[in-house]
Amino acid sequence: MDQFIEFATNHWELFLALIVTLAALFFNETRKGGKSISTHIATNMINKEEAVVVDIRDQKEFKTGHLMASVNVPHKEFDKRLVELNKYKEKPIIVVCNLGQVSSMATKKLREAGFENVVRLQGGITEWRAQNLPLVKK
Repeated sequence: MDQFIEFATNHWELFLALIVTLAALFFNETRKGGKSISTHIATNMINKEEAVVVDIRDQKEFKTGHLMASVNVPHKEFDKRLVELNKYKEKPIIVVCNLGQVSSMATKKLREAGFENVVRLQGGITEWRAQNLPLVKK
């Protein structure tokens, strides 16, 4: 640790360049994936704004537990089945995957297709389970 501090002090220009690069990378990745929301905000959106939950996990994972009234459009079929979601264009959409990583691709595609209010669930269904929130198993 002492060597790291010594290096950062002696080569502050390189250290500053590293920090700026990491910040730019972080900013770019979060912007690309769209806004992510917590489980608490997702619950409010579902209950008060009648948000539609689009679960992009495959059907096998979907059957192990999903949010109530969610629509399953597996990410492998997402491009082909995107038109099925057109009836929800006026409603807020919450995209859910397993860990919250794959959903960024779907939110980007939905925004490109003209959906304006699209967010992704931070931490995905794993975070939902960790918070002991209800899931439907059918």
